[in-house]
Amino acid sequence: MKKFELLAASAIALLSASPAFAQTTPPQDQAATTSTTPQTAPDDAQIGDIVITAQRQSETLQTVPIAVTAFNAQALQAQQINTTSDLQLNLPNVTFTKSNFTSSSVFTIRGVGELCVGATCDSVTAVHVNDVPVLGSPIFQNEYFDMERIEVLRGPQGTLYGRNATGGVVNFITAKPDLSGIHASGDVEYGNYQSLRVKGMFNLPLGDKLGIRVAGYYLTRDGFTKNLFTNTRIDGRNQFDVRASLRFEPTSSTTLDIVAHWFKEDDDRSRIQKQLCHRDPTGVLGCLPDRLATEQVNGNASFAATLSSNEFLRIATGNATIASFGLQSVYGPDSYSGVTNPSDLRTVNVDSLPRFKTNEKQILGSLTQELGKQFTLKIDGGYTEGSTDSTNDYNISVENSLVNNVGLNNFNVIAGSGALGPGFQTVRNDLLRSGNTSSVCQSISEPTGTGVYGGHYVCAPNSLDFDRSQAHGKQWTVEGILTSKLDGPFNFLLGAIYLDYRVRNVEYYVNSFGLDYASGILGSAGALGAGNPAGAYLASPFYQNDGAYYHLKSYGLFGEGYLNFSSNLKLTVGLRYNHDDKFTQQKTSILSDAVPLNTTNAYTSPAFLAAFDADPSIAGIQPYALATAKFSKLTGRAVLDWQITDRNLLYASYSRGYKSGGINPPLLPGSGVPVTFRPEQVDAVEIGSKNTFLNGTIRLNLSAFYYKYKNLQVSRIIDKTAVNDNINADIYGAEAEAVIKPSRQLLVNLNFSYLHTQIKSNTLFINPQDPGGGRADAVVIKDLQNGSNCAVTANNGSAALSNGFVGAVNGSLGLRAPVPIPSTNNTGAFSICSALAGTAAAPPAALSAAFGLPAGTPIPVTVNFIGVPVSIKGNQLPQSPTYKFGAGAQYTADIGRFTLVPRVDLTYTGGYFASIFNTNVNRVQGYAVVNAQVQLNGPDDRFYVRAFVQNLTDNNAITGLYVTDQSSGLFTNAFTLEPRRYGLAAGFRF
Repeated sequence: MKKFELLAASAIALLSASPAFAQTTPPQDQAATTSTTPQTAPDDAQIGDIVITAQRQSETLQTVPIAVTAFNAQALQAQQINTTSDLQLNLPNVTFTKSNFTSSSVFTIRGVGELCVGATCDSVTAVHVNDVPVLGSPIFQNEYFDMERIEVLRGPQGTLYGRNATGGVVNFITAKPDLSGIHASGDVEYGNYQSLRVKGMFNLPLGDKLGIRVAGYYLTRDGFTKNLFTNTRIDGRNQFDVRASLRFEPTSSTTLDIVAHWFKEDDDRSRIQKQLCHRDPTGVLGCLPDRLATEQVNGNASFAATLSSNEFLRIATGNATIASFGLQSVYGPDSYSGVTNPSDLRTVNVDSLPRFKTNEKQILGSLTQELGKQFTLKIDGGYTEGSTDSTNDYNISVENSLVNNVGLNNFNVIAGSGALGPGFQTVRNDLLRSGNTSSVCQSISEPTGTGVYGGHYVCAPNSLDFDRSQAHGKQWTVEGILTSKLDGPFNFLLGAIYLDYRVRNVEYYVNSFGLDYASGILGSAGALGAGNPAGAYLASPFYQNDGAYYHLKSYGLFGEGYLNFSSNLKLTVGLRYNHDDKFTQQKTSILSDAVPLNTTNAYTSPAFLAAFDADPSIAGIQPYALATAKFSKLTGRAVLDWQITDRNLLYASYSRGYKSGGINPPLLPGSGVPVTFRPEQVDAVEIGSKNTFLNGTIRLNLSAFYYKYKNLQVSRIIDKTAVNDNINADIYGAEAEAVIKPSRQLLVNLNFSYLHTQIKSNTLFINPQDPGGGRADAVVIKDLQNGSNCAVTANNGSAALSNGFVGAVNGSLGLRAPVPIPSTNNTGAFSICSALAGTAAAPPAALSAAFGLPAGTPIPVTVNFIGVPVSIKGNQLPQSPTYKFGAGAQYTADIGRFTLVPRVDLTYTGGYFASIFNTNVNRVQGYAVVNAQVQLNGPDDRFYVRAFVQNLTDNNAITGLYVTDQSSGLFTNAFTLEPRRYGLAAGFRF
């Protein structure tokens, strides 16, 4: 029996023995209301219904003709939903994982996920706080506290909410002041990993028209990951959030809400849980593309290693002395030779400790004004500002020591003696400040582009490879919505929104001693050759992707009309016009151009400005690539819903979702990447039914959907930079959610989803892990001058021809012939792709003769820069499990005036691919999570004590994968579930 079938059988057995968690709550909960339909069973035996505002008006969940799941405050606590990672486990056809970059996470609804990478990418899942869209917020990293409810709408949205969304909407509704009386609550939780979580709320009415509410939380814990290097734990938390809310009700028809919050985190959160690699012994790829293992990448595949190798220094300078300075040979041991990657997913060995700082300040306002009895005007808006700064060990390992490295010793002695001039001597003094090889100094991430040569450095016995990601953004938005409550059969909603979003200093750095070393040696060698012994270095001596400025201006006009054909049959028709203006200012630099060693700011130096071109697609020298793009679209939806009975709703809908396009980073001409990528569009058809049976003791909601997706945005890495393309796809699936309450004590909840996704585009893409494209005649090249891969193929498909050609050219360069790459049908070699291409087009007479060709005849091979493209048609979309289900149980036992409530939850997420290429190396296995708790409630629920455990089986399942660039060696960053957590909590409320 398959694993899925076994888990399904286990869930059924569990349900026969005990109840499950609920997505709705019993009627006695303050945040829930009971249905207004006739009741024949006692109230406490009914399944309570949550009042939601998914359609911009207060409605019970069961009357809304949209696939939506809602959790009120009591459900969030009972189901142990503290974060977005917890939330997604309780939702059908929804997955969530951290991703590779600080501000990104992958929230996927019905196969529609965050596949676009870059500052100009809009989110497919719109995030709203109190109905206000927020962009770039760390809300997915926060803990939930003092929430009124969370609503998750599945499917394209646009005619009801301020921002378009092709996937769905997550709406966080915070608790507002209660003017009826003084209330307070508090909760203290202590658990393993020295975890301490404190939450509190105080509600104070100031008369009968004004009230305030203050709430917050504080979380501190040790890290989940053990670091062998320091014998400590990393990936801990130290964060807090304070929220103040004010409600003013001067009249019965006017309500003003103002909410302000301040969030701050400063800890050692790690963006990356683990790096996985099946080590490539040749170093051409770095990691083999057949499977993931806990092995270390072959460091010779990295850009830092190729640039600082004996072979490249010899080819680049033609100087045997300088060639002897190489830190390694690409044919010899690499910087990770003998280094062990711990097999445990929660154990690492890193010398660059993670650092994570983020903060957010937010002020949101909402004014609701009744205009007589027939109209309501609601104005929402606010201002948000925040920043993030994150540093991480790039290779999640400790490189071998450089003490007594042969090439470094040669450099220390020869350059230090002044034999090569003062330039080389200065470089030596900057890199070896101790005067010997016991400690090497390298650049830290900083904005001047000078690094170690400008006094910005850190020293250690080995290279400290790390990356840094940071950004600062702010937005303000205002939205107005007018709704009608006319007595006749027709009503409407009209809305408009304007949003202004600005992000500055979106910086991403990668630092390594090998880059600094190559920067100084190559820069000074070039200066010496040009008659300038004073020396130079190539700026920047680290990788820097500088998004100096991004500005989004967006406005939308939207509305819906509602026509009641009868008391139980309604037609909804909505339209939306959306317009986005986007502007970017960006550049990417790494060892780009020579600047004098005494430079204080490389980017403003005359030498750099005269030579560095940030946008080669435009004539002349461009210090920054400037780009603008405008996107507009008219979309809409239509819904027909039939309230068959008071307890049975049937609906059918069509909607067109839209997400604007964006701007790609600048690349060299000939890359084939357009300046902009196109907007997404999805045509979605859905049918659904919401039902309550057996006097309100059983609830069953069903939905089925079909999506026709056009121009789905997906990212890939070209020349060390993430760029975005568009593909088409078809998606269909079904969802079921059920709640069963056979008695007052027993509550059972089930959800199940099925999903099928298929890429329909004939577009060919280059798989970075398989640059040979599966061709047996492909010779994969590791380019010494940029660390990327290209592939040489024979025009007649002859492997002998392509291998013979590469071997001949490499022989003339003093490099070795191709060798087989294990687990592939390709051979590989270190070489220079541009030299191969130039020689193939204009070969020397001797080479033409060697292949039996007339002199000057081009060699019939093709140099495929970046790699050989492959078809992805028919593949599944990433983060799209075919099956997912959840089941749980809750029982309330009365013990005098106390109640004891045990609960158990089981969720299973089926396997899926983490990449559009659908190879085994990026397959994510299905995983199950079991949570349990027992809570003792005091009389009238005034206090409680709770024991809990999350991830009972301590499942270390991987939830997402990210493959790095070819110039890094193609290792895979893995993101996992949180480990088993357990503890005790106590709280009060009144």
